[in-house]
Amino acid sequence: MSDEHITEVRTGGSWQLPAIVVLGLVAIGGLGFGWNASSKLDATKQDVATQLKTSEQSVQQDMSSLKDRIAQDEKANADLQGDLKVVTDKLKITQGQLRKTRQETTKLNDETNGKITALDTSVHTELATKAGTDDVKTVDTRVTQVSTDLSSTKDELKMAKSEMGTLIARNHDEIDQLRRLGERDYVEFSIAGRNKPQKVGSMTVELKGVNTKKNQVNLAMVVEDKRYEKKNRSVNEPIFFYTSGTRLPDELVINKIGKDQISGYISIPKANSQPASTSTTSGN
Repeated sequence: MSDEHITEVRTGGSWQLPAIVVLGLVAIGGLGFGWNASSKLDATKQDVATQLKTSEQSVQQDMSSLKDRIAQDEKANADLQGDLKVVTDKLKITQGQLRKTRQETTKLNDETNGKITALDTSVHTELATKAGTDDVKTVDTRVTQVSTDLSSTKDELKMAKSEMGTLIARNHDEIDQLRRLGERDYVEFSIAGRNKPQKVGSMTVELKGVNTKKNQVNLAMVVEDKRYEKKNRSVNEPIFFYTSGTRLPDELVINKIGKDQISGYISIPKANSQPASTSTTSGN
């Protein structure tokens, strides 16, 4: 009986060793799989961290660029507001001067018409009261003179007027008529050839181009060391500009154009010799 018992015990333990080996292999495989998964997880974490860092740097760059653009836009807006204020102030000054010039011109015309009417009335009165031949001849002479003066005044009033209310002379004879009014000084000039600056009065005029078909010219003006480009200006179109310490504008007019040559005049108000409340230099 003892031999049989021993045999059974040996037979029952023969399967345990393979089982232990299998479990050991499974455990080793699990450890290997876990280590491999852990390595992949670490690599994934590192990739995600790198991508996040790159994205953060890109966002910071975009934010910096956006801040720079906002700063530039704010500066441009401030500059634009400053330019707008300057233009608005100059426009107010120009409108005020234009209004005053129109009022002065209207007053001058009214005074001239009043004098002519009074003189005409006086002449007719003398004709009605004087019966002598010599008196009638004298009165006739005065009537003729009045008619001549009236015709001359009407001719002057037929001249075109600028936006400032000034009369625009179209030739030398009309310039002489304006001189006789005594309100402005006139400097006539002629320029032959392009890009040849010429001193005219207190300024310099340079011919840049001529379009004889359209009766237009391109000019460059230097007034008190400041240069102004005037393009596509028509014949008899006044160009206004201010000099320091003046309240009324000077005026440049081109009367005649030819191939690479022009002639015209500069009109200078005598009132500019009086002190001005505003010193401005500009051009239209």
